[in-house]
Amino acid sequence: MQLLNRLEKNRSFDGVIEKVQSVIVSAPERVRDVLHGVGLGHPLHPVLVQLPVGAFMSAAVLDLLPGQRRAATTLIAVGTATVAPAAAAGWTDWSQMTKDKQRVGLVHATANVVAVGLYAASLVARSRGRSGRVLSYAGLSVAGMGAYLGGHLSYARAGGMNQAAPDLNRVPAEWTSVGSLASLPEGKPAVRTLPDDVPVLLWRQGDEVTAMLERCGHETGPLGEGEVVGQGRDACVVCPWHGSTFRLRDGVAVHGPAANDQPLLRVRVEAGQVEVAQP
Repeated sequence: MQLLNRLEKNRSFDGVIEKVQSVIVSAPERVRDVLHGVGLGHPLHPVLVQLPVGAFMSAAVLDLLPGQRRAATTLIAVGTATVAPAAAAGWTDWSQMTKDKQRVGLVHATANVVAVGLYAASLVARSRGRSGRVLSYAGLSVAGMGAYLGGHLSYARAGGMNQAAPDLNRVPAEWTSVGSLASLPEGKPAVRTLPDDVPVLLWRQGDEVTAMLERCGHETGPLGEGEVVGQGRDACVVCPWHGSTFRLRDGVAVHGPAANDQPLLRVRVEAGQVEVAQP
């Protein structure tokens, strides 16, 4: 963990990070949305990773069994071939992370590139009649290190998670007033703060009000400072930090990098007062 902490603070990679990031963000927005997993409800990268990981792990088992050389080789070929889409989704998510995560992510990706190179070398050796098992097990070992770093990004640093969701636990379960309906501007987001310092973004259309958590689920950017695009029921708010776009009436993620919808609260209007509560 101390090594990872030092890696997160190591600025020597930042020049490379910025160059790679500029290439990735130049891709068409529609392509980036697909790779982020927009519409899927969560990031696409963890889904795509399952195929190469499963193939490599299964090949490692078969390589230990007699008479399974051809099956193991086929699985290694499948794993190697399916790395590309998983990597494309991973790089796309990486491009919109904070610098500390990007530093770890760069090493994670480098380890995976080395692992795939070892598996490719194993395939070449197998095609020439040699065992190739040493190379494939070396690839699995390096991939394991890369997987550890990926786990650190996901679970220790919350990369790819909906970082707004924990705030739901701090929203009162009972109905809580956030002000009068008349005080909310029509067609313009308004931010109100609940007890325990939870900011909420309110959107009014006539007598209907939608309330969502104000901190963007991608990297907790302040949606209340974001631009509103579109009109009426299609109006969306754009996060000022990374451009994640959420439909105001239902919190649906329209554009990434956020793949998760923005969490909504229950809303009611009682005696002219707007009240919210946990979903």
